[in-house]
Amino acid sequence: MDKKQIITFFDDRASDWDIYQERNEEAIAFILDKGEITKGKNVLDVACGTGILFRDYLNRGAVVTGVDISSGMLRVAKEKFPDIELICADAEEYVFEKKYDSVMIYNAFPHFTCPQKLIRNLAEALKAKGRLTVAHGLSEKELEKCHSTVAKDVSLPLLSKEKLCEIMSELFDVDVMISDEEKYIVSGLKKLPM
Repeated sequence: MDKKQIITFFDDRASDWDIYQERNEEAIAFILDKGEITKGKNVLDVACGTGILFRDYLNRGAVVTGVDISSGMLRVAKEKFPDIELICADAEEYVFEKKYDSVMIYNAFPHFTCPQKLIRNLAEALKAKGRLTVAHGLSEKELEKCHSTVAKDVSLPLLSKEKLCEIMSELFDVDVMISDEEKYIVSGLKKLPM
């Protein structure tokens, strides 16, 4: 998977992206609850796209920063949410200047080329005992179907919740691991240094 290809794929779809997004409000609320998105929390939305969850974060009283590799997606997000800080960068590589209470990767994890590197880098962006959440508002089966068609050239197969938990467990105390007919979520608190 080539990162330039990923950028082009999402830049080309940015202006129409929101039209095709389906929201499962119950799944989103559950994901945000498990991600501990609450009033006053600083949230980093990784691969935020056009800001699909920005309104949800704001409604919960969180402070939001979005990061995405696609400048086209961020352009749309900025039009919708001019006051939210947006960073155009590769979240696998970027050195974040701030530390966050929560990091959320929603509906985007298969588009990262190196999940281990991403998780290590995002752990560095978290405060002590901060929470990293990887989530999808679709089941594993539905997500695989979606990513095996139009997005097949810019997606890796979704890791099983067990495999993702294994990768995260080096740096996180994983306390949420769910995959059902409506959602996929793995979430954990950053371990304190020994």
